[in-house]
Amino acid sequence: MNRKNQKLKLKKIHHIAIICSDYEVSKRFYTEILGLEIIREVFRKERNSYKLDLALNGNYIIELFSFPNPPSRPSEPEATGLRHLAFEVDNLENSIEELNAKNIKTEPIRIDEFTGKRFSFFTDPDGLPLELYEI
Repeated sequence: MNRKNQKLKLKKIHHIAIICSDYEVSKRFYTEILGLEIIREVFRKERNSYKLDLALNGNYIIELFSFPNPPSRPSEPEATGLRHLAFEVDNLENSIEELNAKNIKTEPIRIDEFTGKRFSFFTDPDGLPLELYEI
């Protein structure tokens, strides 16, 4: 078989790894504010690091890591690297109201110029850009 014609056959994104600066603050944010479910929490003594596996609607999506003194990285939506992590919602206003009620600031609602769908940005405790995208 010609190797040029072979495909990776990717099925889906398995998970996204996030390194946080304050484990307890980020754990609370992702579980209590965003409502992600804890699958497993492990302290890795040899690395002085926590690893928290999180799910959304039963689907494993995020590995939250803590490491001693992780370096900062630029995280504005237009910085090089991961631009943002987007969550699909049914009602953007309700989701924004829920975040605002929990003292999470959101940007004004924008319109996707290609799909006409509405979205808004907010950040996690370390400034990682997160998006709510209305379907």
